[in-house]
Amino acid sequence: MKFGVVVFPGSNCDMDMVYVIETIMKQEVVKLWHKDTDLQNCDFIILPGGFSYGDYLRSGSIANYSPIMEKVVEHSNKGGYVMGICNGFQILCESGLLPGALLHNTNHKFICKNIHLKPISKNTLVTNQYSDEAIKIPIAHGEGRFYADENTLNKLIENDQILFKYSDEKGNITKEANPNGSILNIAGICNNNRNVFGMMPHPERAADTELNNTDGKILFDSILNEVLS
Repeated sequence: MKFGVVVFPGSNCDMDMVYVIETIMKQEVVKLWHKDTDLQNCDFIILPGGFSYGDYLRSGSIANYSPIMEKVVEHSNKGGYVMGICNGFQILCESGLLPGALLHNTNHKFICKNIHLKPISKNTLVTNQYSDEAIKIPIAHGEGRFYADENTLNKLIENDQILFKYSDEKGNITKEANPNGSILNIAGICNNNRNVFGMMPHPERAADTELNNTDGKILFDSILNEVLS
């Protein structure tokens, strides 16, 4: 399987993602510059974390107009896989590939720490290897508060599109475990066709035994389990 990691001006997690895919998962991966219009026959496109275009206007809003995004949209519309992590999730919401929006954290501060997540929908390409147990994944964002209107939330629930919710270490989904004020504690979602995925936490930062945390690696294991089986 060939992965493509899109690099925008201000991306800073691109090499973390490349390292995990190439060195840990042993898969082919290429970096795609934001001005490119060729996805180089990649099967799975990843929009990494960072501060695309300095997060001017709104996080992800300018990146949405990069030339490569037209091709990313075409790829997803044909059923191709796309995933956005942190800033990448913001870009996917700006582009309309995922519903909702990412707003400023309720405390109006940048939050960088380990948090716990409860896997919700395990019937997706990126979550099929997770159990019901809470996982520990780092976050690093200032605009990570997921918001959607009631109609959109109802559709996300009805279609089982919620990937993860913020929880405590025992998997309890509580207000106290919510680091940014996301509605319903939502930390990640997918589209209705289940080929576009977005999450604010960084699984690539929890995928190496040298970091003493491989909870994020399970997400990459899920992808390969599904497509290579």
